[in-house]
Amino acid sequence: MEHRHNDTNDRAVGPRPSAPGRWAVVQHVSHEGAGLIGETLDGAGLAFDVVRMDLGAALPEPRSIAGLVVMGGPMGVHDTDAHPWLQAERELIRAVVDNGRPVLGVCLGAQQMAAALGAEVTTGPVAEIGLGEVELTASGRRDPVFGPEYGGLAETALPCVHWHQDTFSIPDGAVHLAATREFPNQAFRMGERAYGLQFHVEVTDSLAATWRPHLPDGVTLDGPRLTQVETVGRRLLRRFVERAEGRR
Repeated sequence: MEHRHNDTNDRAVGPRPSAPGRWAVVQHVSHEGAGLIGETLDGAGLAFDVVRMDLGAALPEPRSIAGLVVMGGPMGVHDTDAHPWLQAERELIRAVVDNGRPVLGVCLGAQQMAAALGAEVTTGPVAEIGLGEVELTASGRRDPVFGPEYGGLAETALPCVHWHQDTFSIPDGAVHLAATREFPNQAFRMGERAYGLQFHVEVTDSLAATWRPHLPDGVTLDGPRLTQVETVGRRLLRRFVERAEGRR
């Protein structure tokens, strides 16, 4: 199925793998769709298939896809008894990274990416949920996707949405890009085109509406701060896609 905009909550890709030249967006639950990621791929003219693991869709063959996005979800990377596809997903991520093709892992997707690259994934002492920000590291400020956000100015905080308690160590050979006080490992880059983000920058008003019934009491996603996340997210994701496609 070719995705256009964020309309995939009740549809699954069939058993065929994604055709060569198409991206694959792996989705784990109905309410965590691609949001701005899908819009950015659309805007760049890149066709993609949404692979719904919660609906039993098959993962694509690594060499059949032009790029890979792995979304979030409430399960953890170690929940393989309940979700046996987690191991196969990690194998897919590792193969796509090894093939040198672009990868974007978001929240659970970043944890899966870290685990696939040999890093440790653990549960942190507290949950980090709601509108917030991450602080870019020195390497993050120089990164071609994260670094241009403030044009070299002193500002280093990136607005985002948090929704996790699990966390990861930075894989060997990866570049550490962002941190918070509670969770110092918030983002990394492996090679030139593979990024893992513990936080969310893909959240639009419509995606936030699908999240709200699942959020803890007292957590809100709206107002000017969400607008700021969306504004920054559009720019950041556009730079990721341009880099992924060799356009920068």
